[in-house]
Amino acid sequence: MTSLLVADIAVLVTNDPAAGPGLLGEIRGAALVVEHGRVAWAGPAIAAPACDVRVSASGGAVLPGFVDSHTHLVFAGDRLADFTGRMSGRPYSPDGISSTVAATRAAPDEVLTANVARLLGELRAGGATTVEVKSGYGLTVADEARALAIARQFTDETTFLGAHVVPAEYAADRGAYVDLVTGPMLAAAAPHAKWIDVFCDRGAFDESEARAVCRAGMAAGLGPRLHGNQLGPGPGVRLAVELGAASVDHCTHLADADIEALAGSATVATLLPGAEFSTRSPYPDARRLLDAGVAVALATDCNPGTSYTTSIPLCIALAVREMGMSPAEAVHAATAGGARALRRDDIGVLRPGSRADFVVLAAPDPGYLAYRPGVPLVAGVWKDGRPI
Repeated sequence: MTSLLVADIAVLVTNDPAAGPGLLGEIRGAALVVEHGRVAWAGPAIAAPACDVRVSASGGAVLPGFVDSHTHLVFAGDRLADFTGRMSGRPYSPDGISSTVAATRAAPDEVLTANVARLLGELRAGGATTVEVKSGYGLTVADEARALAIARQFTDETTFLGAHVVPAEYAADRGAYVDLVTGPMLAAAAPHAKWIDVFCDRGAFDESEARAVCRAGMAAGLGPRLHGNQLGPGPGVRLAVELGAASVDHCTHLADADIEALAGSATVATLLPGAEFSTRSPYPDARRLLDAGVAVALATDCNPGTSYTTSIPLCIALAVREMGMSPAEAVHAATAGGARALRRDDIGVLRPGSRADFVVLAAPDPGYLAYRPGVPLVAGVWKDGRPI
């Protein structure tokens, strides 16, 4: 057995309230011990046990690896023209998804796989050690199954999103498309998926359609999660709570009843500030959610149309600057919050028994992620106790 000591840690973020004060369970002047890919010990450096190997954090902060619980990485092409138009004043519409669908359907497996690998490499370099990946740009039985099979090569956190939008060929018969999603498409996708998702919003799927999709996925053994309340007020949040969904994502336009429902549930509100940044839309009011006791996560929503970023640090900075979160709350949301959105308790924390997935910063405090936006502060990334 080889034990690893991570020493010279200015601040260790554990997200364990039993380990240290505050939301982040911080330990100052800390050390971390890793064995067999798991955290074996965390505490003050002066009390650290002897280990076989020692590495230095060089006076930087160490925190759990970021958990990106919402991405759309399996696609081809880009939507720069859409972005440029929005920056010139054109409002966002989900209609742009159709151009990515066409490009993705036409792309060979090798192109899609290489694109996922490229984007995942960017996410890893930015500190993300766990990444969820959705389908949703194929929208045929074969293409949705293909997208999920590709995603599963890179992560176990895969989500079937056949109910992203209604493709053009079904525009005159939405019911037939819902039947396809809940029937043959689900059957082909389920072997490669852990979750089922649906875009329940204006221009996508209504409440009854979204409920049917989620219930079919649940019957097939998939956990539900939803896109909701992004483009305006709607039923998405309340439907997610009704279904016991792990997460409802976007949550930009919330009524008091939505927040009340979330606060009394186990459903996480996953906020995606990259989407608001890239669409010039109002940001979600994270302060309102947190003050009500709602569990909040932050994720990139990496996709070619509305949030073409792989930077969790950027999302942390936006959450602090634009959404009313403190730096500690934003870091917690990007780590422990993301883990909760995936219903995981082995990641997003650094305590004995958890996975040794962690980030070393070239900065002495995690607050620097918001304090120095745009600066590459991630100096090292470790997954399962190994540098990546």
